[in-house]
Amino acid sequence: MSEEKPDIYRAETYQYPLPEERIARFPLPERDQSKLLIYREGVIRQDVFARLSDHLPTGSLLVFNDTKVIPARLMFRKKTGAVIEIFCLDPYDPPEYSVAFGRHGECRWKCLIGNRKRWKEGPLEDIRESPEGKVRLTATLENSGNESIVRFNWDPPHHSFAGVLSLFGIVPLPPYLKREAVELDRERYQTIYARNNGSVAAPTAGLHFTPHVLKLLTEKGISSAHLTLHVAAGTFQPVKHEDIRQHEMHTEHFSVSSAFVTRLSTHDGPVIPVGTTSVRTLESLYILGTNLLTGRKTKDHLLVEQWEWKHIPQDIPRKEALDALAKWMHSKGMDRLFASTRLMIIPGYRFALADAMITNFHQPGSTLLMLVAAYTGNDWRKIYTYALENGFRFLSYGDACLLFRY
Repeated sequence: MSEEKPDIYRAETYQYPLPEERIARFPLPERDQSKLLIYREGVIRQDVFARLSDHLPTGSLLVFNDTKVIPARLMFRKKTGAVIEIFCLDPYDPPEYSVAFGRHGECRWKCLIGNRKRWKEGPLEDIRESPEGKVRLTATLENSGNESIVRFNWDPPHHSFAGVLSLFGIVPLPPYLKREAVELDRERYQTIYARNNGSVAAPTAGLHFTPHVLKLLTEKGISSAHLTLHVAAGTFQPVKHEDIRQHEMHTEHFSVSSAFVTRLSTHDGPVIPVGTTSVRTLESLYILGTNLLTGRKTKDHLLVEQWEWKHIPQDIPRKEALDALAKWMHSKGMDRLFASTRLMIIPGYRFALADAMITNFHQPGSTLLMLVAAYTGNDWRKIYTYALENGFRFLSYGDACLLFRY
């Protein structure tokens, strides 16, 4: 009698019991001493992350997300004693991340406002000491519609907004950690290769990497490449509908260089994304390239929609799709592609650019777990049961797994 197939569209299909004590509240003292679960051809083994190179094929290309978590939470205390939290989501004016972080004196951001009812009118103000003296930060609410636009001004204006956030901001930890950020999180809730400011959550699969691990990978003939996807607050948004097709996926912004696309296209060995953010970016690139080949959408439309993958050909080789994208970028004189994605990966998705993947253990019912279910088939339950029975730590500061395509 064959095993009954789960209903892939039911949210309940992606639930599992996760005891509170299995959630890692803090990181381990050493990044690479986390456990590593290896899943390959239905077989599960375990090791320590420091020995990752022992389990990867020579000639593999690891793809890292080099986004940097910003201290996006700003706390202002009014004269009445009320505390207003401003959570910076996306730059509004200027809209480009790198330009916004380099701005001096003034910029505008799309924000979430905590305790909004207490901020009826007037600017909020805070003063901090920097090595160069006092810095005054002022926040003014310009629009209180569906999206709150906040104008930030600071004095002296020679400080960049990145420097202002570093001075005033707090690291935005995931809500399931159920604690306030401490100084340790500024270092440890950040990958060692992070370089492009913009995320409000870390690409946590990368937290395990150390210079020693990277050295061992290089010595084995495993190369690396970097893309940037800024992780949005929507990554923690729960799936509230019983039918997951009704869930509205959040938008995230990513960028890749033309050299990256060419390298990806010409690489002959396995491509192994580090983290679900890298997976979704690579798959979004494949979809963009496929659209160029088929002429299905206007060539300047650089947003990958949530269910777009259901309407593209399934048999276009990844090299052809990537070559089409590289050629289009060259024709536009683009050194770097800036695009956005709402891609939601669930069982039934055909992966084009992930021969294996490295990821952490995800929340029950999350879109991240649905991606893992799509990648491993119904074996995700076997993997998570093994992890729970063998002392693995879960979620952002937890342990890692290396999954080969089933």
